[in-house]
Amino acid sequence: MEERGIAYRDFGTNSTASCDYPDYAAATCGAVTNGSSDFAILCCGTGVGMSMCANKIKGIRACCCSEPFSAEYTRRHNNANTLCLGGRVVGPGLACQIVDAFLDHEFEGGRHQKRIDKMMALETLSGSPTVVPRLGPGFALYPMNFHIVRRICHERC
Repeated sequence: MEERGIAYRDFGTNSTASCDYPDYAAATCGAVTNGSSDFAILCCGTGVGMSMCANKIKGIRACCCSEPFSAEYTRRHNNANTLCLGGRVVGPGLACQIVDAFLDHEFEGGRHQKRIDKMMALETLSGSPTVVPRLGPGFALYPMNFHIVRRICHERC
């Protein structure tokens, strides 16, 4: 961030000791939702836990990225305001490329805005408004990908 001349606030942690990452997700994302920061970058072992926590916070659109393409397109198409990285998944060089891809691109708007509006409306739901196909115990799938996932599960399970 310093190399890019971007002001930032470090919410911690400043230790290698085990910590409760939801606390850090809440504090960091709070800076985005209250308007004092435009974006948040969260890190944990895989990035997944932080992403799950961040997406529980109203107004946050977080994406866990392990490569630059997803980071670029989560900004362009999903207007993501939070990037989550896995310290055990990506090394420092790749992490910098991912952060650059995230910060260097803007939301394209247009046809994507309608989808963002629908996405943000999901924050008010307490359950699923539609029935999705079930593959078996524990599986719920997005209908468009049903046949692809079924084939993968059949081949690997």
